[in-house]
Amino acid sequence: MVTREEGLAFAQESGCLFLESSAKTRENVEKCFEELALKILEVPSLLEEGSSSVVKRNILKQKQESHAKHGGGCCQ
Repeated sequence: MVTREEGLAFAQESGCLFLESSAKTRENVEKCFEELALKILEVPSLLEEGSSSVVKRNILKQKQESHAKHGGGCCQ
């Protein structure tokens, strides 16, 4: 287990996002994945590093299909 302070300090030092979550209670687990996906889409270089154009297209296609099926929500 990592304390909030330890997590925040590590995130700040590493230039990372920090979100508290619990696999046991499922608190904020979905939010962590949503925030990660949004950050990847906001910063195009995250898609470019180590990814092929096929992977990029698949990620964007899945996002569009998800919004069409679920009225814009995620994982419903």
